[in-house]
Amino acid sequence: MSGKTHVQTTINGEHTDFLCEPRQSLLEVLRDVVGLTGTKEGCNDGNCGACTVILDGRIVTACLVLGVEAEGAEITTIEGIASGGILHPIQQAFLENAALQCGVCTPGFILASKALLDENPNPTEHEIRFWLANNLCRCTGYDKIVRAVLDAAATMQEV
Repeated sequence: MSGKTHVQTTINGEHTDFLCEPRQSLLEVLRDVVGLTGTKEGCNDGNCGACTVILDGRIVTACLVLGVEAEGAEITTIEGIASGGILHPIQQAFLENAALQCGVCTPGFILASKALLDENPNPTEHEIRFWLANNLCRCTGYDKIVRAVLDAAATMQEV
C-alpha cells in the first residue's frame, strides 16, 4: 500500500482529485501534486503569508494546512481569481500601483485582499493594514499595497 490518501476537493471552481501523503501540506500539494505554482513558499512556518489561499471562504496559510484537510473543501488560489484572461480588479490595482517587486509575497497579499474586500467592500486604510498584518513583504513597502487595495475597492464599487 502506498500510504497516500485520496482527496476530492474543488480548486478554483473545478472538481479536483489528488493523492497525497498524510504529512504533506496543502502548499506542497498545490505546487507539487496539482501543479498550481502561483502559491509561493516563503517561510514554511506560517509567519509570512506568502502561501495564503482561501479555503472555504477563509484565508489560511497553506503551509500550515494538511493536504488531506482539503477533503470536500473549496479552495481559491491566485490562479483562480482572474476571469477569462481578464485580471481581477485587485490584480490590476497591484500592477497599476507598483505594489509588487520580487513577487514571492504578491499572491498571498492578493488573496488576503480579495478575502477582505469580499467581507468588507469599503475598508479604511487602518482596516486594510490590520487585515494584511499577517502578510510580510521585504521589497515594496506596504504603502503601495494599501493604495492598491483602496483603489481596487473603489473600482469594485463602481461596477
